[in-house]
Formats: sequence, C-alpha cells, structure tokens
Amino acid sequence: MTNFIGMKKKLIYIILTTLALALIAGVIYLNSLIPIITGYAAKNLASGVFISDRSASDVESLDLNFSFIRYTSNEVDTINRRVVSRFLWGKSTAIYRDGFGCTLVRKVDEDALLSTKFPEIPPLTYISDLTPWPLGNILPDTSTGIPLEHLQKIADDLVDKQYYGGYAFSFLVLHKGVPVVEKYNVGINPETRLLSWSMAKSFTSALTGIMVKDGKLNIKMPAGIPEWANDDRKNITINDLLQMQSGLEWNEDYGNRSDVTVMLHDKADFAMFAYDKMLKYEPGTEWYYSSGSTNIINYIMRTSFANDAEYYTFATNRLFNKIGMTNAVFEVDASGTQVGSSYIYATTRDYARFALLYLQDGMFNGERILPEDWVEYSITPASDSEERYGAGFWLNLDGTISSAPTSMYRCQGHNGQRIFIFPDQDLAIVVLGYSPKKTNDMDFDRLVGDVFKAIEN
Repeated sequence: MTNFIGMKKKLIYIILTTLALALIAGVIYLNSLIPIITGYAAKNLASGVFISDRSASDVESLDLNFSFIRYTSNEVDTINRRVVSRFLWGKSTAIYRDGFGCTLVRKVDEDALLSTKFPEIPPLTYISDLTPWPLGNILPDTSTGIPLEHLQKIADDLVDKQYYGGYAFSFLVLHKGVPVVEKYNVGINPETRLLSWSMAKSFTSALTGIMVKDGKLNIKMPAGIPEWANDDRKNITINDLLQMQSGLEWNEDYGNRSDVTVMLHDKADFAMFAYDKMLKYEPGTEWYYSSGSTNIINYIMRTSFANDAEYYTFATNRLFNKIGMTNAVFEVDASGTQVGSSYIYATTRDYARFALLYLQDGMFNGERILPEDWVEYSITPASDSEERYGAGFWLNLDGTISSAPTSMYRCQGHNGQRIFIFPDQDLAIVVLGYSPKKTNDMDFDRLVGDVFKAIEN
C-alpha cells in the first residue's frame, strides 16, 4: 500500500512538473511573439491611417482582424501621428515622419528618429493633375479597341461582389499604355496610397538597375559586406541576392515566429539581421524566397552613396518622379534603411505606371530609365528556381497562372497585391487589396483568365 501511495505521489509530481514546464515554455514562446503581434499592429495601423488616409476602424476590422493581432489594443494619436499597440504585457510604438513614412521604434530613441528630417526634393517640373497620362493624371479619351463593358463587369464583380474571392481595394487594366478600366472600393480612390508588400522587391530590382546604369553597382561582383570578408559569404553577389539564391539561412514563413516576421516587426536594422545569417548553401545554387536578401541589397545601395541625403532622394528623383509616381512613399526601418522587401506605398495608377515602364523596356516619357537589357535580365529565370523567379519578379514559365501566357510575369505581394505584366499583349493588370491565403484567397487565375478573354474577344 505504501509503495502504491509513493508511486501515485511520484506520478502526480511528474504530471505537475510536466504541466509547469509546458506552461513556462508556452509563456516564453508567447513572450517572443508579443513584439511581433504588437509590432505588426502598430506599424500597419500607423501606415494605414497616416499614409493611406484610411480610418483606424477600417484598418483594424480588415487588415488587423486575424490571429492574435485582432486582440491588440491600439491608440492612435492623430496630432503627433503616432500609434501604440498593446497585447498582454507588451507594447509597440510606430511613428510617422514626412518622407520616411511610418517606422517602428526599435532600439532607438523616438526623439532621435523625429529629429531626422527627410532631405529636400527638387520641385517637380510638372503638375500631375494638369499633365497628360502617363506622367500625369489626365487620361486620354481614346479607345484601344477592346470591349469595355466586359472589363467593367469584371471590375464590378471583383470589387463589389467579391466574385473572385478576397477583398479588392482597387483594380486597373492598362492596355496599350492606357488605363481602360479602373475600379475602387468604398473609402479608396485614385489618390489613395496602398501598400506594396513584396511588390517592393520589383522596385528594388529597378533601382538596382538604375545604379548599375550609373556605374555605382556591379551585380556580378561580390556584394562586399564587411562582415562576410572572412568566410564563404564573401562570394555572394548582388545577382545572387536579387535572384533569391544567396545561400544564407532564412525562413520566410509568415504564419508564426520566423525570420521574416522577426525582421519586420522586432528588429531595428533589417539588413543587419539578414546579413548576420550564416551560409547554408553555396551561393547561386539553391533558390528559396527571402525578404532578408532584398533588404541586404537596400543596405548595399545605402552604403554606395556619399551620404544619406543622396540615398533618400535617389528613389524619388531617379524612379518615382520620372514615371509620375509623385506621391509614393518608401518607408525605412529604425536604422534608416529603406525597406525594399515590403514597404512602398503608392496609388493604383502608380503601380500601373511601373508596369508601363517594363512594358516599354525601361523607357518612360521618351527617357531611358532602366539600362538596356535590364528588363530581359529581370525576367530571366534564376538557375534553381524551376523557371518561377527572375530578379525581383515572379515568372509564369511554369504555368502557375494557367489562364495566362507563359510570357506573363508579375510583381507579387503578401495578402494579394499583384501587378500582372503581359509584354506580348501590351497589357497589365493591377489588383490591390486584402486577400489572406488559406481563408479567402483571391482566384487570380480565374480573374486573369476573364480579363484575357475580354481582351481577346
């Protein structure tokens, strides 16, 4: 009997100890998630309110209404343009600064961030609302010969009826260089700046091309990160980074605590977090998606300029204003490096202008913006990508979008941001919105197929 009681006590002790350890492990893991939870809420709510000019309730009910994020308590300070998000015992703060957009305050004094001013941009030589398309917003009153009633029905079905799934903020079809159909959801209009998410990687590729054209970068040479000098990482090139074949350790899973979620929501210096990763594969041999690689490129760009004033004005002076994206915002992390993996805010027409730049082989308004052959390079498959990815652009050579020709390529962002570019048809489709995977994903294959049928008919 004594032995039985002793064994029972021992069993209870083991069970209680196991439960205690499991509880401690759970609390530790939850504690590691809290900066990501509050950081995501603060950053995206701040940008949605202060850049997109959406209401806080709209952003919270749509963009933040998932997982633990929906349980954050958010304070929006419209006077100081500041958002504080809280969850359990943690909180995060994001602030808005003219020119820089919204930044999470991480390992840096908030006053120090606020004291950094965006450099002055030379005044525009044109007024967008008084300038004809594509540089300005006066759209041509001409027909490209396609049945607009069919495209309008697609637009209505997509935006008003959610016929294709997801939730579309906006939709635009560009044909022969002209926006032939555009549609906006409630609270969104042609002036609303919307988040690119990973479509920003395509812009980083374009900016890299401009720096190549200027002789500031050589994509075939080693990237030159000082921290890589004494190991095999020294062999990584900018081309490897653009093509997602750097070989650096990386986890791009958005569903939990991963490299990408930690980088975007819990780190001050995104590039440093990425370039501190160790080499897992020989550079140029293994393809896997990495937002960290793109942020390393933006850091390399930054170090290639004489000072930050030149760096911060580069995207605006050499790309955005050249193609009519006069109100685009390229956000930075707390260290001051532009977040080329994820954080560009621009209008739907702006994204269409970017597509037009590529449809015109890097030319815009009679001026060469990208170097010759850069578009061709951008859509040349990375060696190990199984023809899925080029240099900052997703390809369709593998038939992922079965309703589209294999020559189509696209800019692709988290939660359903897309720019589909059809070089053979002189066509582009822009779709922006909130369409999270696994819950209400948009059927892009069907959408593209319907647009294509309307064009062909």
